Amino acid sequence: MTETNETIISLKHMQKAYGDHQVLKDITVDINKGEIVTIIGPSGGGKSTTLRCINLLEEPTGGEIDFHGENILTPGYDRNAFRAKVGMVFQQFDLFENKNVLQNCMIGQQLVLKRSKEEARKIAMENLKKVGMDPFINAKPSQLSGGQQQRVAIARAISMDPEVLLFDEPTSALDPEMVGEVLDVMQKLATTGLTMVIVTHEMGFAKQISDNVLFISGGVITEQGHPDQIFDHPKHEVTQRFLHNFRKMDF
Repeated sequence: MTETNETIISLKHMQKAYGDHQVLKDITVDINKGEIVTIIGPSGGGKSTTLRCINLLEEPTGGEIDFHGENILTPGYDRNAFRAKVGMVFQQFDLFENKNVLQNCMIGQQLVLKRSKEEARKIAMENLKKVGMDPFINAKPSQLSGGQQQRVAIARAISMDPEVLLFDEPTSALDPEMVGEVLDVMQKLATTGLTMVIVTHEMGFAKQISDNVLFISGGVITEQGHPDQIFDHPKHEVTQRFLHNFRKMDF
């Protein structure tokens, strides 16, 4: 947790509608350099849509997304350059099934960042080692557990040297015994100064790792603040009701 006051991404009244269905009504928040932001809230409240809009996997239908002070939704903005700086780790890993672990971590570096094969391999190996997957470089995704695949996906994402890394419920597709290994990797990443935005339903993890917690419900940020405030002293009834379901967990 090494947050500064330098804002990297600023969402200003961001909205997203599918026809008449308004999924995001007004999302306004600053994400600062080195900050760990977690997004919690009920299913269907807009958490994953917020993340997908930040990465332009979904096109916002209103508002602004500023990256270092420039609105990326402006016509003519270089979106590919932006996407190269903002990585994403998905629920379902999204690894290339026909490529081995090492190739999965090299291909984006070579195609997008134009790194040489040698450089891409060196960086991939360094990051696979960080997540404990260097012994599996020749394995195909189908030969790995879900937790192992997600660790490879994280290594692939950080091999692209992102300024910001987005995680969309990275443990939701995992068996319970595999959740811990992925959270451990994310916990270590959080100490490196990397800016992270995490949609999660792991409340204990969110409380432990976050600098800023956003509670999103009904397409708006109902409440945000320091994890101690959100988890121990939630102000809004909807937040209180949601967190009541987790009270038996040891926050």
